[in-house]
Amino acid sequence: MVKIEELKFDEKGLIPAIVQDADTKAVLTLAYMNKESLQISLDKRLTCFWSRSRQELWLKGDTSGNYQHIVSITADCDKDALVVMVHPDGPACHLGNYSCFEFPVLEEE
Repeated sequence: MVKIEELKFDEKGLIPAIVQDADTKAVLTLAYMNKESLQISLDKRLTCFWSRSRQELWLKGDTSGNYQHIVSITADCDKDALVVMVHPDGPACHLGNYSCFEFPVLEEE
């Protein structure tokens, strides 16, 4: 098991976290964690991120009720990115969409 101190955070102390629905495997969002938000996520088994725009911790669901219950967290081979598998209580996107990734750039014809 990877320990927080083994992870490679960037120069701002952040690591990208790809959040996926554990059942559908759909990518729900890409957010960033710092050491504190990752520790909160591990302790509560709910996703907690670092808001780059607000410069504060953000427990997903605190205002919307759309919590993301963590099933697993996996680091990539370089230990500089995470995949967080969750059971979501509701939409992941602040626009009310199931996923933040619902805007195609390129699709197979």
